[in-house]
Amino acid sequence: MTPVHLAGPRLALREVEPEDTAALLAIYGDPEATRHLSFEPRTPDQVQAIVDRSIGSAKDTPRTEYCLAITPAGEHRLIGYARLATEPQQAATIGFALNPAEWGKGLGTDTVHMLCALGFKVLGLHRIWAARSPLNEASARTLLRAGMTEDGRIRDHVFVHGAWRDSITYSILEHEWAPTCTFDLSADEGAPVGMPVSAADGGQDR
Repeated sequence: MTPVHLAGPRLALREVEPEDTAALLAIYGDPEATRHLSFEPRTPDQVQAIVDRSIGSAKDTPRTEYCLAITPAGEHRLIGYARLATEPQQAATIGFALNPAEWGKGLGTDTVHMLCALGFKVLGLHRIWAARSPLNEASARTLLRAGMTEDGRIRDHVFVHGAWRDSITYSILEHEWAPTCTFDLSADEGAPVGMPVSAADGGQDR
């Protein structure tokens, strides 16, 4: 399904566009924003490559990667970047990063719910999982608040900042997900594929 546009009470997910490069660099080039991610701050050229790849992956058939801009509801500006990558057995991994100016507003939980809506309601997945840095307690609260279950630890999962780092993994199954909103999935291509009608979690997280 292309293009994706998933609208919520406070946030929306849309396809990445060439004009998003500067806003994404403000996130992926920021040492604080990337402190717990699986990579070090990106250069402008690296961010441009991410934008190009995100746009290109939206044209793949079949599509296996959904790299999406997170925007405030009713606005077009990028405040975060979300990714859902499908795997065999009706599964997918998700991840996201928000501009530090948006931290502490509960938008991380909203983002996870919207990615679950995309995965479960639009793509028909059975399982969605995510991983976090062991030191990222804010991410732990976000994932648990969104209804995910801690599964365990992958030892030496990523090499970042000159050392191997473990990851803590979480997952949620289709029947376990309790959406905070109802969705209309009958929209035409190019129109919103999900229009929540009730408020999302407003917890304090990323």
